[in-house]
Amino acid sequence: MNPVLMSIMQQAADNADTVHAMKLLAAGLAIGIGGIGPGIGLGIGTMGAVQAIGRNPDAEGPVRTMAILGLGFAEAVAIYALVVALVIIFVG
Repeated sequence: MNPVLMSIMQQAADNADTVHAMKLLAAGLAIGIGGIGPGIGLGIGTMGAVQAIGRNPDAEGPVRTMAILGLGFAEAVAIYALVVALVIIFVG
């Protein structure tokens, strides 16, 4: 086989491996960095709810409702990061 053609084929294979590796790295960064914000938000939100209930136990119902709603919105951001990571891996 022609050595030039073999060299081109080897470069194409190396390029495909590099692209795949970069896709996996990008997906890992997307879910890793995308999970930091919601993790911090969930911790701060839960801390605030527990402190509010500890200071005023009579307000447990409304505080719990608002906490669950807020924590659900924060968790949605982490799910968006997961979706982005999966799109990076499986699309393109």
